[in-house]
Amino acid sequence: MPDFRTLDDLPADLSGQVALVRVDLNLPMKDGSATDVTRVEAVRPTILELADRGAKVLLLAHFGRPEGRRYSTMSTSLVQGDVTRVLGREIMFIPEVMGPVVEQSIGILRNGDIGLLDNVRFWPGEEANDPDFARGMAAHGDFYVNDAFSAAHRAHASTEGLARCLPAYAGRAMETELRALDAALGNPQPPVAAVVGGAKISTKLDVLENLVGRVQHLIIGGGMANTFLAARGVDVGKSLCEHDLLATANRIMDTADHAGCTVHLPYDVVVAREFAANPPSWRTCNVHEVAADEMILDVGPQAVESLGDVLKTCRTLVWNGPLGAFEIEPFDAATVALARTAAALTQDGSLTSVAGGGDTVAALAHAGVKDEFSFVSTAGGAFLEWLEGRDLPGVAALKG
Repeated sequence: MPDFRTLDDLPADLSGQVALVRVDLNLPMKDGSATDVTRVEAVRPTILELADRGAKVLLLAHFGRPEGRRYSTMSTSLVQGDVTRVLGREIMFIPEVMGPVVEQSIGILRNGDIGLLDNVRFWPGEEANDPDFARGMAAHGDFYVNDAFSAAHRAHASTEGLARCLPAYAGRAMETELRALDAALGNPQPPVAAVVGGAKISTKLDVLENLVGRVQHLIIGGGMANTFLAARGVDVGKSLCEHDLLATANRIMDTADHAGCTVHLPYDVVVAREFAANPPSWRTCNVHEVAADEMILDVGPQAVESLGDVLKTCRTLVWNGPLGAFEIEPFDAATVALARTAAALTQDGSLTSVAGGGDTVAALAHAGVKDEFSFVSTAGGAFLEWLEGRDLPGVAALKG
């Protein structure tokens, strides 16, 4: 298990201590309120635990991409109401991140109170990871808690710099995420299967190259499967395909072969002449029977059944990306079927399943199994970089 401190390593009584807590409050908004508060719900346990233990909790977050300038449309004050509602506590908004205004606000806050600082990205020092800026924020806190895994791939002052200035701890959401990721690829129970889908190989080259050396089964779906099929000499018709990456696909398959990793490509597929819901032309066929004017839009039912049998032999599953064009019927069938198999195996206790990435979360929710996987990460870029085998600066700063 990675060596990092958690809230359990802090004193039980935190009265009078100021906690600087990095959270992700970059919420989707419509008409002045959030359309999805999942990110607030994720950090609620950490915030309330610190407050209930007597700390004065100051929340640090970014909102949008102001690039070092102040915009009223990107102030974190816009999410204050949503955060208040989810936490069930009153929150003081503080329109700075350091200096006299923050100092005065801390004086007003009582033990157990919560303050929301303004958008850390209003200051150029945030994205530049300026040590002076980090020290300026750190001057107001007694310790630092990072509970924003989704921002952990950024080496910014509030995600990495602060951890160098104060005693640093992982919040409960970060702790859960890191333990799940460790169980999936750090120290997994073999055999390990990875499902990697999505449109293009080019966006997931590093993911594929990292995984083939670490898993026993690599299941490739989505548009990228077409490129692998074409590399194996299959005529994929009008399908989305990166013909300039056929040599790359072959190299990945050769690497997998030498590493003892089986690459699973579909042998029956669902095709159509147009990309639309339930088009009259859709049919299921063998991969060698795709017509010149057809495009592959999903993995076929026979392949899905055999992939389900593969999962039954595995102890660990990592999932990133859908198997087909899951947004429209009937091209959601393969993703839904395999996700439900994985969920059933997880519920039986025979499979540890970890999934992540925006499309993946949406696909699992569509299949009705988002809550039946061992862990589903809502992080996008951070989850992808972790799959690539990279050290995440915000996580590395918590170690040692």
